[in-house]
Amino acid sequence: MAEMTLTKTRIMAGVWEGALTTDDLAPEVEVTYQNEKLTDVALVPVRGEKDLWALRITLSADILSDGVQTFVISDAKTGARLDTFTIITGEPLEDDIRAEVDLLRAELDMLKRAFRRHCVETT
Repeated sequence: MAEMTLTKTRIMAGVWEGALTTDDLAPEVEVTYQNEKLTDVALVPVRGEKDLWALRITLSADILSDGVQTFVISDAKTGARLDTFTIITGEPLEDDIRAEVDLLRAELDMLKRAFRRHCVETT
């Protein structure tokens, strides 16, 4: 069984790029989003490098929407997960995160007051 290591290099202009290191002569990867395989995936050997392949995943505009989108990159032959990446978009999510942080701060302040009161009462 071939050993594979995938390293993200960048996301630019709607394209996720990574470097796949493997001793497999013909590696195959699949990328899934919401249990559907993406079709715009390119895996090409890097010229002059024996075990290095360039992986490019084009993220089409129709799959991006408000919320969290998680993509899974797997070895197509074995099903082993190589990596995942997540894209978070939209203001509604941003508002939810801010609301959660505000709630956590309020609870922390309440706990600090209760702890200080306890310390005063027990001394």
